[in-house]
Amino acid sequence: MIGAGITGPVLPPFLDLGGTAVFALSGALMAARLNQTFVTCAFFALLTGVGGGSVRDALLGTPAFWLRDFWVAPVILGVALVAWFTPRKWWEGSWLEWADALGLALFSALGVAKALAFDVAPLAAIILGIVTGCVGGIIRDVIAGVPSILMRPELYVTAAALSASLCAGLILLGITQAIAMAVAAAAGFALRGAAMVWQIELPAYAREVSD
Repeated sequence: MIGAGITGPVLPPFLDLGGTAVFALSGALMAARLNQTFVTCAFFALLTGVGGGSVRDALLGTPAFWLRDFWVAPVILGVALVAWFTPRKWWEGSWLEWADALGLALFSALGVAKALAFDVAPLAAIILGIVTGCVGGIIRDVIAGVPSILMRPELYVTAAALSASLCAGLILLGITQAIAMAVAAAAGFALRGAAMVWQIELPAYAREVSD
């Protein structure tokens, strides 16, 4: 359970498991689209589901959250089984992108909340929230051999930054932790969704070099 054994509020375990599940689904769907075996599907689900949180916990100097939570591994395996045994047509379209967007928003908020519970400075906590939200998807893309979302101009890290910053700000203002995370995750998901629907992109570096 995130937040166990530390001072401060304990993060809701159902949110932790929910974020893990949707990120694991995005990893499992990626493997399914690439026509991989079930072992690869489960491995993608694991790496995507716990990658960001594991990096965050390593930086915080605490055991990775999923090592002490009985339910994380079964949830990831269950998600992989669902993705593997359901008809591919169920997952056609943009399901992968939307699952990734939801996981991004949830984990960015969760990462900030845990970092603040460890008395991390606000700006550093926001950075850890962004790491929590983004790293799992980056690992998934690198292993799959597809262009990482970081190499595309569409809003992705920006959405994670919005979720992380808003969550930190609300918590520091004294808003209830659960409400802060819910509002922040909704805002990050909305921005990421808008970017996907309307192709909102950040401007790319285009400085011309004179002769």
